Amino acid sequence: MSLISSFLILIMLAAAVAALVFDDLLSSIIAAGLVSLIAAVLFYFLKAPDVAMTEAAIGAGLTTAIFVLALFKTERGKSE
Repeated sequence: MSLISSFLILIMLAAAVAALVFDDLLSSIIAAGLVSLIAAVLFYFLKAPDVAMTEAAIGAGLTTAIFVLALFKTERGKSE
């Protein structure tokens, strides 16, 4: 395993833990989106560009956008 892959895996683990620890839901959503984005980069390094594009588009892009939209539609997403 290359040094870059190991570094990305460590960042991915840190972002996953951050998503669990953050009190702010928007920060948690962004951290979860970062996990999906790093997974897409790792899939690309594993010579699976089709899976990487799907993960980037659906996992990091669309899912994060839907979560943010759902957050702002609820009472918790509105600032007081």
